[in-house]
Amino acid sequence: MANKIYYLASCDTCRKIIKSLPNTDKLEFQDIRQNPITEQQLDGMYQLSGSYEAMFSRKAQLYKSMDLKSKNLTEADYKNYILEHYTFLSRPVFIIDGKIYIGNSQKNIAEVIKALS
Repeated sequence: MANKIYYLASCDTCRKIIKSLPNTDKLEFQDIRQNPITEQQLDGMYQLSGSYEAMFSRKAQLYKSMDLKSKNLTEADYKNYILEHYTFLSRPVFIIDGKIYIGNSQKNIAEVIKALS
């Protein structure tokens, strides 16, 4: 699997993070709105993270509007929601040298910068 970032080009946070990264030429970029993630890609991320829930964004507006908080979601539900709509993927997701980094926490981004340096 190539070193890759799954992101949203329209997301200010994603753009800001990408600007801060060294050696972005080592990354393959995939805008998940223009080029939605496939089930195969998501399964690959699952192999690295061990959980669909770990990749699921509870910040998505659809999460609130669909009242998913009140539902008991399973791993299969998380997977289906992520495949159904790109906003359910916690962004950005980096895969670097066989390791996955999910989300935009400062700690996570610091690890990504270290991995790319």
